[in-house]
Amino acid sequence: MITTSPRSRQRNGWQEELAQAVSDPHELCRLLGLDPALAQAAERLGSPFRLRVPHSFIRRMRRADPNDPLLRQVLPLGGEATSPAGFSSDPLAERAALAAPGLLHKYRGRALLIATGACAVHCRYCFRREFPYGEQLAGAGRWRAALDALAADPTIEELILSGGDPLSLTNARLTELTGALAAVPHLRRLRLHTRTPVVLPSRVDAGLTAWLGSLPWRTVIVLHINHANEIDAETRAAFNELARADVMLLNQSVLLAGVNDSLAALRTLSETLWEAGVLPYYLHLLDRVQGTAHFEVDEARARALAAQLASTLPGYLVPRLVREMAGAPAKLPLTPGPWVQALAGTAPE
Repeated sequence: MITTSPRSRQRNGWQEELAQAVSDPHELCRLLGLDPALAQAAERLGSPFRLRVPHSFIRRMRRADPNDPLLRQVLPLGGEATSPAGFSSDPLAERAALAAPGLLHKYRGRALLIATGACAVHCRYCFRREFPYGEQLAGAGRWRAALDALAADPTIEELILSGGDPLSLTNARLTELTGALAAVPHLRRLRLHTRTPVVLPSRVDAGLTAWLGSLPWRTVIVLHINHANEIDAETRAAFNELARADVMLLNQSVLLAGVNDSLAALRTLSETLWEAGVLPYYLHLLDRVQGTAHFEVDEARARALAAQLASTLPGYLVPRLVREMAGAPAKLPLTPGPWVQALAGTAPE
């Protein structure tokens, strides 16, 4: 596999590493020794949601394996060309929940700020892959409208920074944003939803941890990890640095066919997260955005898997199986399937 020395990566910095992310399916297939026909299939899709994956994440993929669970998350597949009934461009009706440009207010007590449209990786199952970032970005001067709406609603006590990925912003921009948020008196908690420390661990630099340590709120970082193979020595080191900045580290996953839809994969993920200092939080059913039907795991199978997982791990290592539904007041918890079946070992492996 192609390697880069840690010293070189440190010298170049995370922004240069991000700029060198792979966007050509042919290059990705060449790096991994894969059949070039896979790249040709990806090209034929012609999707505006292009391939993007940092070399750090590629190094964790298995060579010559088209079914590698990390590769499946990022390489465009032919299944994206089909969208059965029930799949749409806005499956969670987020545009209807906009309180201001870039500010989503779906649930009481908390709101979500689209801090940027940029991500370090383009996950093929992303429910915001067709979100109109150009219209709704809360960056630069457009933060003002979102901050005004936030300040005007005293019921909002928690703000979630999302995107895109908020850690695609520089430390200076993050400092600018949270400096403005500090003027909102009823804001008590800050949460960041991010995949960047997972796919680009070099992003967790001294400036980022200093920014986190300076925040006036107890901060929660919700990472997004779907498979245990995403966690290596570099990511563990990054998570340790985040923990030293006195943030709580949680993880949310998406249940994805061909990636983590087995008891073995889910159990190993929870155990590996715990060893890396991250607490399993949510296991989401797929949000039904068009082009992602090939990733869907049906609810009955998901419930059975969750039941068997709960029967083999302590409760604090079992993420809550949930579905997000447009217009609902909260995420819908999905009770695991029949315990008798789980304990009898009849849930799918």
